[in-house]
Amino acid sequence: MSRNPRHQVHPSVADLPAVDRPGLLTRLWRMRTELLLAAGIVVVVAGALGGGRWVPFIALTSAISVPAATRVGRNWLVAHAWCVASRHRLQRVCMETTMHTRAGRIPLILWITPTATGEKALVLTRAGICAEDFEAFAGEIEAACFAREVRIHRHRRWAHLVIVEIVRREATVGAVSPGLERLYGRSGWVALRSTRADIEEPPDTAKLLVAA
Repeated sequence: MSRNPRHQVHPSVADLPAVDRPGLLTRLWRMRTELLLAAGIVVVVAGALGGGRWVPFIALTSAISVPAATRVGRNWLVAHAWCVASRHRLQRVCMETTMHTRAGRIPLILWITPTATGEKALVLTRAGICAEDFEAFAGEIEAACFAREVRIHRHRRWAHLVIVEIVRREATVGAVSPGLERLYGRSGWVALRSTRADIEEPPDTAKLLVAA
């Protein structure tokens, strides 16, 4: 039987407490992309309206509109928008499943980057959580991230580092995968290839108690 939390009948796993409301620093870290983008827009617009300097405002609007007018620019914007969405959806999966500690802490998504087929997220696990847990809930991750497939990779040396690869489409001809592949390469990671066919439904504990 594969190592899957669905097979665990002990109440210690089934009764894990729900994730508490995160602290202020944690919420700021999770919303860092949106906050930085909003802060940049506010600073530029305030400077333009307050001091009458329209050059920064025009430069900002041009930096957004010009790339959006090209196919490459639109693809870049869409790819990074999916990264932000996938980060939040991964965090939600950890909250809604048993991929959080008894103190209610979820794994840290250190970095997420576009790839030729979707996104890759570099995850730092907490004590009590491992790469096999992400593989066990690959179906939930696929559904939450609107993905075709999810592939889990564990670092050969540091088992607390996990890559969650979200596959949305076939690789485009000539497309490159920036970020994680360039930094870490492929030789340092081990792909988890457990099959979904051996995942069984959890046993009916009521029937087990009656039989006992």
